[in-house]
Amino acid sequence: MKIAFYGSSLLSSYWNGAATYYRGLLKALSQLGYEITFYEPDVYDRQKNRDIEPPDWCAVVVYEATPHALKQVAARAAGADIVVKASGVGFEDEALLRAVLDHARSDALVVFWDVDAPATLAQLRDEPDQPLHRALQEIDLVLTYGGGDPVVWAYRAMGAQECVPIYNALDPETHHPVAGHTRFACDLAFLGNRLPDREARVEAFFLEPANRLPGQRFLLGGSGWGDKPLPANVNWLGHVGTRDHNAFNVTPKAVLNISRDSMAVNGFSPATRVFEAAGAGACLITDAWLGVELFLKPDEEILVARDGGDVAEIMRSLKPGRAKAIGQAALRRVLADHTYAQRAAVADAVFKRHFEHGTVEAAE
Repeated sequence: MKIAFYGSSLLSSYWNGAATYYRGLLKALSQLGYEITFYEPDVYDRQKNRDIEPPDWCAVVVYEATPHALKQVAARAAGADIVVKASGVGFEDEALLRAVLDHARSDALVVFWDVDAPATLAQLRDEPDQPLHRALQEIDLVLTYGGGDPVVWAYRAMGAQECVPIYNALDPETHHPVAGHTRFACDLAFLGNRLPDREARVEAFFLEPANRLPGQRFLLGGSGWGDKPLPANVNWLGHVGTRDHNAFNVTPKAVLNISRDSMAVNGFSPATRVFEAAGAGACLITDAWLGVELFLKPDEEILVARDGGDVAEIMRSLKPGRAKAIGQAALRRVLADHTYAQRAAVADAVFKRHFEHGTVEAAE
């Protein structure tokens, strides 16, 4: 079957945290026989900061950020069996959704794939006139990259016919153990762009521990932190491309995951960084969120911190041997239970149920 997928970017992770998720899932779906075309707008300098060139498992169409170009690519939805409009495309999202819905065939499966469901649902609750409210009546299926039952129930209450979480995962071909690199040598590293709904948590979970532990080295990767006052023992790298993520994760004694506000409050929303780090065999410390134990076992496969004080205490006592053991346990777990091949199998089953029975049921 043919899939027309309208998303932020497959080719660039620059200001685009969904890139790893898209790549892993779509590659795995292509291996199941799907013919995929990914449509992405030329915005935010992403095309100047590509991590990959167009892959052989997915056709990529980059279109200009103009209404005319948007209408042209939306019209191509008519040739697809499955039409996917992702959240957060980055250019005229509401107009794109409307145009895609208008062009999708009546026998096509129309999917809204939400890569930031807690934030989307908050917007829907705050804005009764948000066009997505009406569009949910025309959409066959909502897929999300996290959120668990709270997101499923909320989407159904908003009028979605069905909602199924397809969680972030690991692609072992792209994220795996490598040799360390001196550029990333430190005690604790954090990788994340500076965003309004994350900054306060970065201050609490990363910068505060750095202040408490002046004798340890901290490493900050990601865009937007250039004018942020940082402790003397924190080194800022700027944007770190996906090709360097394995070394970034492997080299430090530990790496830190910090959820955005909405993800932390909702729970059941492991970031792509969680699986990237685990896939590289890194010792991962995460801020506490509901459902973490469904993905990795606390104290054995991941370390969980309630606040910056916990992070500082973990780093004071964490020995290299224990850090390595935790990283190896996490690697074994994600390879066994959390690969994109497994996630794609869930999506494939949901798609097939729709075409066989005309309805979508939640996957087991």
